[in-house]
Amino acid sequence: MANLILILGDQLSHQLSALEGADKDNDRVVMAEVHDEASYTNHHKKKLIYIFSAMRHFARELKQEGWHVHYQRYHPDNPEKSLEAVVSKLAAEYKPERLITTECGEWRLHSQISQWHEHLGIPVEIRPDTRFACRKQEFADWAKGRKQLRMEFFYREMRKKTGLLMTPEGKPEGGQWNFDSDNRKKWSGKPPAPAPFRVEPDSVTREVIQLVEEYFPDHFGTSEDFHFAVTADQAQAALEHFIDFALPCFGDYQDALSDHEDWLFHSILSPYLNTGLLDPTDVCQAVAQAWYSGRAPLNAVEGFIRQIIGWREFVRGIYWLLMPGYAKENRLNNQRSLPWFYWTGETKMRCMHKAIDATARNAYAHHIQRLMVTGNFALLAGIHPEEICDWYLAVYIDAFDWVELPNTLGMVMHADGGYLGSKPYAASGKYIQRMSDHCQNCHYRVQDATGEKACPFNALYWHFIDRHRDDFANNPRMAMMYRNWDKQPDERRRAILSRGEWLLANLEEL
Repeated sequence: MANLILILGDQLSHQLSALEGADKDNDRVVMAEVHDEASYTNHHKKKLIYIFSAMRHFARELKQEGWHVHYQRYHPDNPEKSLEAVVSKLAAEYKPERLITTECGEWRLHSQISQWHEHLGIPVEIRPDTRFACRKQEFADWAKGRKQLRMEFFYREMRKKTGLLMTPEGKPEGGQWNFDSDNRKKWSGKPPAPAPFRVEPDSVTREVIQLVEEYFPDHFGTSEDFHFAVTADQAQAALEHFIDFALPCFGDYQDALSDHEDWLFHSILSPYLNTGLLDPTDVCQAVAQAWYSGRAPLNAVEGFIRQIIGWREFVRGIYWLLMPGYAKENRLNNQRSLPWFYWTGETKMRCMHKAIDATARNAYAHHIQRLMVTGNFALLAGIHPEEICDWYLAVYIDAFDWVELPNTLGMVMHADGGYLGSKPYAASGKYIQRMSDHCQNCHYRVQDATGEKACPFNALYWHFIDRHRDDFANNPRMAMMYRNWDKQPDERRRAILSRGEWLLANLEEL
């Protein structure tokens, strides 16, 4: 036998670098559902179902193509509870020349695999992940010598490299790089939001649902109404559904929040991109073609592509540039524990309840719910970054460490001192009122900053601004906030700060 080829649960691509040049007759592919990976955090039930089912479908496809596949299904009594234990057993049994794998997306696992050669007694070849537009070293070279890293400038480089939405003369289509200012409309119910793409669970998925309910009964969320794609063909159909029914309105309403709709016009493609069922470049090209053929406006197409080759690639670059120390950043010295209602949704704050409830049901919430509702509250309340990062990693179906950690620690919590984002994404209740219809159904009054019925976001916002003056007063993008705060009468400022102190001392009661 020649080689063992290890494929992880987020590497479900037939074009994976680990499979390049492999010998179907002699090499053996290894895939495993193991206790250590399934249980190191409180993974949402739907996340476990999705990954296990997608892995099983992918392994079946490989077998149909003639590959020899060793696949370990999850069982709590399996003696091999880690990936290393599975590989070690097979290495002893088959005596391969080497283990080949594609670099993984998590520092924790990457550091383990990098040491396996010492324990396995065979070479371990870790190949680059070619599913991204920007290699790790390429990003490090771009970042070298820059005082600040800004996604916008990196994004322009990726546009030029990929040719996406570029004219033959090398200019951005539409005469500008970024149409974000056109993408901030509040949704009033019209045009109607399309029904989300659905795949009814087949026998493989139904078996996995039963497994998760039996062995992970106390994990967050519900397994009911699982309808995600679990194969590349199904994910491609999900892409086509998005382009046909949601992309035309995605740009206008991508920042909108709704009291009545979970999905709005979002693509819900991130789980498939992050596990390999869809290729990001192919997805961006298909979306770009929708503009060229007149099926979607430029602000929608550019806004979507920016999320993929802009933010997605940018945060991955930062992750690998700064790990492992990045995970411990806490520049604002936040120390409070995550309120329990993040796990239950039991809060009188309507926006928080709706976002957490949708998360529990769907293992999904869109980026504004994550950034400007649950994330904004954690920032204003001074939650310890590690606790909110662990929550995001656990509860979302698309959350993998390389993409979740920088987005949460850097963008949401500003815990890296502004390395990822130039200003904290802090906002009062006015932002949520402007972008949603939550406030009209809320227990609290968004127009008030003080009093028992005052929206907690308001006093918490000004308390945050006040207590972090030393951190942000010299930030040009925050100057107006401090001018507005300083203009307030002393009595009003004292009342707001008093309300803020009470809120911080009573987070569990909100």
